[in-house]
Amino acid sequence: MSQLTILGAGSYGTALAMVLAPRYERVVLWSFERELAEQMETTRENPKYLEGSRLPPNVRVTSSLEGALGGADMVLGAVPSMHVRAVFTSALSYLPPSAPIVSATKGIERGTSLRMSEVIGAVVGAKFVPQLAVLSGPSFAKELARGEPTLVAASSVDLALAGRVQREFAGPTFRIYTNNDPIGTELGGALKNVIAIAAGVCSGLGLGSNAMAGLLTRGMAELTRLSVSLGAQAPTLMGLAGLGDLILTCTGDLSRNRRVGLELARGRTLQEIQEGMHMVAEGVENTYSAVELARRQRVSMPIAETMHAIFSQGKSPHDALRELMERELGGEL
Repeated sequence: MSQLTILGAGSYGTALAMVLAPRYERVVLWSFERELAEQMETTRENPKYLEGSRLPPNVRVTSSLEGALGGADMVLGAVPSMHVRAVFTSALSYLPPSAPIVSATKGIERGTSLRMSEVIGAVVGAKFVPQLAVLSGPSFAKELARGEPTLVAASSVDLALAGRVQREFAGPTFRIYTNNDPIGTELGGALKNVIAIAAGVCSGLGLGSNAMAGLLTRGMAELTRLSVSLGAQAPTLMGLAGLGDLILTCTGDLSRNRRVGLELARGRTLQEIQEGMHMVAEGVENTYSAVELARRQRVSMPIAETMHAIFSQGKSPHDALRELMERELGGEL
């Protein structure tokens, strides 16, 4: 019996369970929250993170890592970036060495500046050498769960593994492309969240299309500069995991990161915004990590630095925007 195990029953993990259920005989969805797992298993819905979407019959929900990982042929990680290390540390005793691990988490670990596949590799590597791939691209959970056409990239240094993920995951509404650049694929997915918060600030301040077009273009330049300095391939950033995800997250109404920026522009503090959200907006943590990386790599990232100043120094969005526009002039390239 083919089994896919998904670690993380948030909105994205649940949506992935729904769209991938026809590809496997059994899908096991693991939730950290025992009560939620029991409720989902009984009601066949995720009322907390993806209300109104019904789980297919072959999806089982559990809060037991041992139960979730037993018999897994493929493991898909979809937990928030701040919990990836802890979850895989707890799962280490139960991970089947033969099962590839696919990371669908978009983030950079704060403090270490490691990509999610690097975090997983560091943890799992203490026991065995894992087969690692990543999955990223423009994919809102609600639209994915509704069966709307969604295109993402599967990436691994082992193209054969990326191809396996492509074959096993692809379906009528879920189209998968492959590449061998997990660095660019992961960094594009993480860094666009920072620009998305800035896009929300622009919208919240009532700025128009001129400002938004400029922000997206210069934001794309920033994330490409940093990613390439870390070993990414520039064409990857122009693909689904870079430009595609940037457009979606900066303009889509379902974007949590964009919503953070909107609320900042309306005068709410970051703490107030985060306390009012029951789902994680990865861009906040990613901003701190992006600035750490940029300073280490000596790469200019003025938009990320501006968002960092709003978060860490309490700078007002109005003042931050003025300072961003009044920086020393320079060439475009």
